[in-house]
Amino acid sequence: MSLYEHFRKDEHPFIDQVTDWLETVENEYRTKLTDFLDPRQQFIVTSLTGQGSAVRCAFFGGADKAERRRALLYPDYIEPEKSLFELAAFELDFPSKFVRMTHPQVLGALLSLGLKRGKFGDIMISSNAVQFVTCADTADYVEQHFREAGRAPVLPKRIELSELKLPDEETTDVQVTVSSLRLDTVTSELYRLSRAKTKPLIQQEKVKVNWKITDDPSFRIEEGDMISVRGMGRCKIVALGGTTRKGNTVLKAEKIGSSS
Repeated sequence: MSLYEHFRKDEHPFIDQVTDWLETVENEYRTKLTDFLDPRQQFIVTSLTGQGSAVRCAFFGGADKAERRRALLYPDYIEPEKSLFELAAFELDFPSKFVRMTHPQVLGALLSLGLKRGKFGDIMISSNAVQFVTCADTADYVEQHFREAGRAPVLPKRIELSELKLPDEETTDVQVTVSSLRLDTVTSELYRLSRAKTKPLIQQEKVKVNWKITDDPSFRIEEGDMISVRGMGRCKIVALGGTTRKGNTVLKAEKIGSSS
């Protein structure tokens, strides 16, 4: 059985990249540190470094519960330390009395600096702080050039990783019955939206599956997928249950309050 059969077609290029990383570590006896990976990418890396591999992997994103994390691939005789992940953390100084900073504003401003998404980890927004994590090799550039977000002036100040404050996310168990596993059908049931409203949201690129924009309403959802709708939070598909007498599928999910 081909390795690719376990993953979606659009994930095959990333699988090829991970395979190259593993071969480099194994053949050259050195570590490989990746940019920040989303949880789905982390799952793929973990799957490819399973039993029998001479290469090990570890993940760290600045805090124990960080969602986006860098992967360190290393020979099995090396003991990974947190310093090897080369991270930097920032807190934004901005006129918080007059401005409410949002995740899309901060992310959009960071990307406008000309850096790719993989250079940034979690963006943490709480009632009294806006913090984010970057790769150490881009920290100086961010510190020098990041001056505006959401049309408000900002000043990034470096902080210790121990000062990061991950916001608590409220979760709710949800069970719905769906007529098919199409993205528009599942999203409609999970978010209690009409199909007429759901399809345009998907086509307007406001829906993500596994942290990737997915604009195809017929995209097939699988167990373990994370669906997010802009401004409406996220839902993780925990299990695909049995079928009803009418042939519908029972779907169990975990709804997460905040979106990323």
